[in-house]
Amino acid sequence: MDALLLTFVTIVERNNFTKAAEELHLSQSAVSREIQVLENKYGVKLFDRTNKYVRLTKAGEVLYHHAREILVQYDRVEKLIHDLTHSAQGILEIGSGYTFGEYLLPRVIQEFKSLYPSIVPKITIKNSHRIVAQVLRHELDIGIVEGKLEMQGLVAEPFAHDDMAVIVSPAHRLAGRLEVDIDELRSETWILRELGSGTREVTDRVFCDVGLSPVSIMEFGSSQVIKESVEAGLGISIISEWTIRKEMKYGTLCALKIRDVPISRDVCYVLPITQFRTRATDLFVKHIPDMVKNLVLL
Repeated sequence: MDALLLTFVTIVERNNFTKAAEELHLSQSAVSREIQVLENKYGVKLFDRTNKYVRLTKAGEVLYHHAREILVQYDRVEKLIHDLTHSAQGILEIGSGYTFGEYLLPRVIQEFKSLYPSIVPKITIKNSHRIVAQVLRHELDIGIVEGKLEMQGLVAEPFAHDDMAVIVSPAHRLAGRLEVDIDELRSETWILRELGSGTREVTDRVFCDVGLSPVSIMEFGSSQVIKESVEAGLGISIISEWTIRKEMKYGTLCALKIRDVPISRDVCYVLPITQFRTRATDLFVKHIPDMVKNLVLL
């Protein structure tokens, strides 16, 4: 691995020479010398430094963008070569959207670890669009996203099906109903996930299909906050049935279906198109459909 680039990237991401030196187990003077070597090599300044701040120059921004990609590729090559002579082990970078990542992935990881204790999953939870971007940049070995996905450079394979429902508080006028007409929901305040999430894409598609334009919308960045807001009577929402198992069991939320409007989506794993994948990634892809099926049947 290029030690100079690693030092440079670490300084940028820690925004501090001293913190970077501590992380790299180097003296601060050694870190400064390595940056000076880089600056001499390219004939430009990479940082503007004062006693109060460290900022990238334009040349530094260009180098940082490409240096991160280079270091990711170094790491990937090491993993692939290691796989040729060793059993599956090491870090497996998994990214997931919030719904699957918060409510199913922990139990999937527990089962996977019981099968392959030498593989160390490292989890990133973000909305689906951001996960896809990281897979494309090879920062993640595999991504898990909700909803349809067609994108150049990626393989997207459905492995599970997620049914969704409208949720209301137990005090809501529609609580206790199993099914409602869409017209009964037109005047409601809707509490929705942010744009870019898989859940929001499904919700917007449903609204478009039935010609519903909510008069009032509130947006939150997690399913947990949405559930608590609905419980408090702030509005209603559309959410994955995976996320409301406990609330349905204890009666703190009520789930409704919209008559003649099925709401569901596929859950896919996404991989960069490449002829080389780590053994850990292949094993995870092999087992995840059955692991999720077992969880859903519990």
